[in-house]
Amino acid sequence: MTKTKTVFSCQNCGYQSPKWLGRCPDCNHWNCFVEEDYLPARTEAKERISFSQEEPVLLKDVEVKEDSRIKTNILELDRVLGGGIVAGSVTLIGGDPGIGKSTIALQISNQLSQVGISVLYISGEESVTQTKMRAMRLGKAETSNLYIVNQTDLSFILEYIKKINPGVVIIDSIQVCFEPSISSSPGSVSQVRECAGILTRIAKTTGTSVFIIGHVTKEGAIAGPRVLEHIVDTVLYFEGDRFAVYRILRAVKNRFGSTNEIGVFEMTEGGLKEVDNPSQIFLSERPKDVSGSVVTATLEGTRPLLVEIQALVSKSSFGYAQRRAQGFDYNRLCLLIAVLEKRIGLHLQAEDIFVNVAGGIKVQDAAVDLAVATAIASAFQEKLILGESVVLGEVGLSGEIRSISQVAWRINEAEKLGFKHCILPLNNYKNLHYKKGTTDLVAVSSLKEALDLTLRR
Repeated sequence: MTKTKTVFSCQNCGYQSPKWLGRCPDCNHWNCFVEEDYLPARTEAKERISFSQEEPVLLKDVEVKEDSRIKTNILELDRVLGGGIVAGSVTLIGGDPGIGKSTIALQISNQLSQVGISVLYISGEESVTQTKMRAMRLGKAETSNLYIVNQTDLSFILEYIKKINPGVVIIDSIQVCFEPSISSSPGSVSQVRECAGILTRIAKTTGTSVFIIGHVTKEGAIAGPRVLEHIVDTVLYFEGDRFAVYRILRAVKNRFGSTNEIGVFEMTEGGLKEVDNPSQIFLSERPKDVSGSVVTATLEGTRPLLVEIQALVSKSSFGYAQRRAQGFDYNRLCLLIAVLEKRIGLHLQAEDIFVNVAGGIKVQDAAVDLAVATAIASAFQEKLILGESVVLGEVGLSGEIRSISQVAWRINEAEKLGFKHCILPLNNYKNLHYKKGTTDLVAVSSLKEALDLTLRR
């Protein structure tokens, strides 16, 4: 008998080695190698996939239909996808357990089936009865053109797709599916990579849109090799605490739209409900007349959002002062603290500093720098912020306030919610084409000037 060859594969990046290694030389992860059978050619799997024999054509001769996108009628989801589902696209949805991945998938199935699009829902982790119970709880049980099956064998899944010929296929989840020709267990690098590759080829050749639900690791990344994110067309991540009310759906990768758009949802008994005015929701519980609370405007794609920056500064009880940030970059926080110490003269060396972005949103926009610095100074000096004010601006290492992008959109959003003052960079104020409204614009050029104007004595 011929001896079966084995190979050790990294479960994080897919790197293969003929022997076991403690640390992966490619991604530097420890204890991530698993022994798998080495199969250089998998003709059995390839024979089951029929490829369309299309000839190369000129790009100028390709016709693009205006109705090539499928509307899900979930406006926040359509916004994140770039206007709807593209025919033949593959979308990966990731997030923590219990955050709403299966819920949004079932809502997508319900909305599409109601407009006459056939949907095949592959439930690998729940039985058909359990999926029906979950649909009844969400009020989505009575739907037509929606097929549900409990199956993890990819060969049977391909047969179902060929037989039903659905417009959309939902795989829940990719970590439990397996290709029979591969001896490794479901969820391994070989299985996840091969299953995703086969489903992608099916989507491209038949025009069927595929949604893949993926689990995440404790670091927050999609479980399995990173090549999984390279295979698919769109990667969507759910953000927010699973025990919180609001969920944020962010596009990390999108070949058919912007990667800066987000969708805001509220988790209710009837599933995920769209939030029409996220700025008002994020500021609905903002405390009044409390130090360390500052409102700023961040830009997510084409949507300006008003969020509350909270800071707490207290005397450290230990020799080493703590620095904690929730929803804000930790390294950026340390930089702003250093600027406050060096340029403003605040003695923060022995102070514990905690910064939180209320609402569970993660902010990466540099325009919130001035708001974070103002909140820390307000909490440290126990001074209130100028009433009904929005603070905008990027802070440089010399304490200067640098200009930001799309400042007019941010001001308009602040004016809609009734804010009376807007602190903004001087360069933006000089070049601003803005029709004067009810919001008073205050231009600043340095961090010291901004703190003198915003902190009430």
